[in-house]
Amino acid sequence: MRHLLRDSLQSAVRSALLILKFIVPLYILADILLYFDLLRYAGVLFAPLTSLLDLPPEAAIALAAGVLINIYAAIALAAPLDLSPYQWTILGVFLGVCHSIIVESAIMARLGISYLYSVLLRGIGAFLAVLPVLFMPAWFFKGTAARGEVAEVAAHHHPDFLMMLAHSLKKALVLSVEIIVLISLIIVVMDLLKSSTLVRRHLDRFNTSFSIIAGQLLGITYGAGILIREASRGTLSRRDILFIGTFLMICHSLVEDVLLFVLFGANYWIIIGVRLTAALVISFVLMRVFRVVPMRLVMRS
Repeated sequence: MRHLLRDSLQSAVRSALLILKFIVPLYILADILLYFDLLRYAGVLFAPLTSLLDLPPEAAIALAAGVLINIYAAIALAAPLDLSPYQWTILGVFLGVCHSIIVESAIMARLGISYLYSVLLRGIGAFLAVLPVLFMPAWFFKGTAARGEVAEVAAHHHPDFLMMLAHSLKKALVLSVEIIVLISLIIVVMDLLKSSTLVRRHLDRFNTSFSIIAGQLLGITYGAGILIREASRGTLSRRDILFIGTFLMICHSLVEDVLLFVLFGANYWIIIGVRLTAALVISFVLMRVFRVVPMRLVMRS
């Protein structure tokens, strides 16, 4: 138990350093852009996307950071925007499906799943998953505007630039501490869970449902890690790999990633519900399609 807690704390420290690396500089960058009212102009190119998602144009940078980098980068850039719970829920759904797309598509490619398929699936899947949220009544979200009433993000006004930087640094550190505490608790709990006899038995004797559960709760890296091991042993068919990979790309990391958005008021159950539903429907439809269309179009031999 002592060694387990030590290893968990070491993992938490590594995660903390990663979080600080992303959160603090990007949060301050977002505040600087807001201070000079530059996010408004930088987001013009992405206005069609943010408008479609009922988000202010300034949120385009956070969307791009989440899709290309990771969830932490997106939250760091979105946190200063004073988004409503409704808007945080939209971000939570969209970026929950479509984030870290460069790295995680490369992970799926190790399973033989086409990089292009991963990118297209997660991009289209994110839009399909978020559609129900856009039509939900406003009373589903506390303290939020109705659909179509996109809140304007005002530039932050401080007496001078240095005071703005000090205020921004303080808020970035507070946010980092909140996230680090949350992630550390999750790491310790998950490590304790993985050390239990029941879970270790499943780790030694693979089954499809466990790989899906691992990916759903912990993320693509964990779920795909199990799949990669079993695929190398030849215990999974190509159809099994494609189905599980498709499902996990839409619905994964339902603990850590979702709770990060909940910190800002996002509705946990809406995010979980729409992503699970989207994953089931999209996976079912695509498996039907690949009974007719050759799987070699999306999977390497």
